[in-house]
Amino acid sequence: MLTPALPAVFADFESVFPRTGKALELACGSGAAAVWLAMRGLDVHGIDVSDVAIEQARSIARQSGVATRCRFDSVDLDLGLPPGDAVDLVLCHRFRDRRLDGAIISRLAPGGLLAICALREVGSAPGRFRVRPGELRTAFAALEVVAAGASDKQEWLLARASPATAT
Repeated sequence: MLTPALPAVFADFESVFPRTGKALELACGSGAAAVWLAMRGLDVHGIDVSDVAIEQARSIARQSGVATRCRFDSVDLDLGLPPGDAVDLVLCHRFRDRRLDGAIISRLAPGGLLAICALREVGSAPGRFRVRPGELRTAFAALEVVAAGASDKQEWLLARASPATAT
């Protein structure tokens, strides 16, 4: 069985990830991160284009005892982000589609956290799913940066939506 875990790039920032509320994981693959989030206390919706990956994610959730906290659906993100309620966390690891940026920001609840990591163009050929240096900060400039970084292979960002203002 795959071990549930937060993607390694975010491991040093585990404490900023919420322990309650709702999470949406884009391109969740076999569900290791989604199941980890559910074990942490979140209700998680994981989506991926691969039916095989979705079945693996459901299996891992059952085996980990968090199937009631997880929902996994096969979704083609080329068609856009499916509708849904606001979430306290959007996790997107090694997937990038610039067309979804506005929808991702809109999906975050006040104070919600975006955790996104994508492969970089640096040292590689440019590609639809790769980011240029600094692209994530620019794309999500409407959010407050919690932490950000880059290596030769990937760029990542943790950022929060503005908290609700009291009236």
